[in-house]
Amino acid sequence: MELKFTKMHGLGNDYIYINCFDTVIESPETLAITLSDRHFGIGGDGIVLIMPSSIADAKMRMFNLDGSEGKMCGNAIRCVAKYLYDNTIVAKEELTIETLSGVKTLSLYIENGLVEKVKVDMGKAELIPEKIPVLLEGESIIASPITVGTENYEITCVSMGNPHCVVFCHDVDNVKLSAIGPLFEHNALFPDRINTEFIEVVERNRLKMRVWERGSGETLACGTGACASAVAAVLNGHCEKNSDIDVELLGGVLTIHYTDDTVFMTGSCTKVFEGTINI
Repeated sequence: MELKFTKMHGLGNDYIYINCFDTVIESPETLAITLSDRHFGIGGDGIVLIMPSSIADAKMRMFNLDGSEGKMCGNAIRCVAKYLYDNTIVAKEELTIETLSGVKTLSLYIENGLVEKVKVDMGKAELIPEKIPVLLEGESIIASPITVGTENYEITCVSMGNPHCVVFCHDVDNVKLSAIGPLFEHNALFPDRINTEFIEVVERNRLKMRVWERGSGETLACGTGACASAVAAVLNGHCEKNSDIDVELLGGVLTIHYTDDTVFMTGSCTKVFEGTINI
């Protein structure tokens, strides 16, 4: 079977996008593992299926490079919006996309007829432990002490459709993420595994972030992780609510705006190339 695809990225968080309006993909979990391999496949952090929806302009399904399905991906949903608009599938500058974590509304920033940036209404930040989920007591988990491996940490837990654990540190560049990331991801406190963000506060309303994503390892960017980190920074007194918070990732900067009602994320989206692969 010949399969057409588009390679796109949001701040280096790259996925393989497949138009499923006319194509049915069997076993996307297996396909994600095969295509995401950077030596024997196309290479990427996973695959994204762009599908018809009965409740939104389109539906998105995202599979990590290990085949596991994610409920939400902030960088991928911006690229889906760009794909829909640039290919005249949805000719609107404000559109809706269905995900496993609900329907999201997106506002497009157009330059020369193409989408350059997208603002996403990511929905309300979830702080209740059992809904994240994290197996700790309390109404919320803010600067809570835990031990991972042999080290002590203070964690703040937030769900933005995906579960996140945020750790503040003084020198994020020297965090041995490849060693500590898996210990967080598979810790018994997190029954659905966890995405872990290590955050350095650069200045008021500016953060520097590295992320270990469950199922993918360290990535250049994570949209839901940037949202969770901004929320955690407000809860810990490092940033201000109802204001723009810039989050520096390895692949670029996302701007997060946290309110009582929702979290807005604004960032770029880039098409790399189109191609066809035999599967």
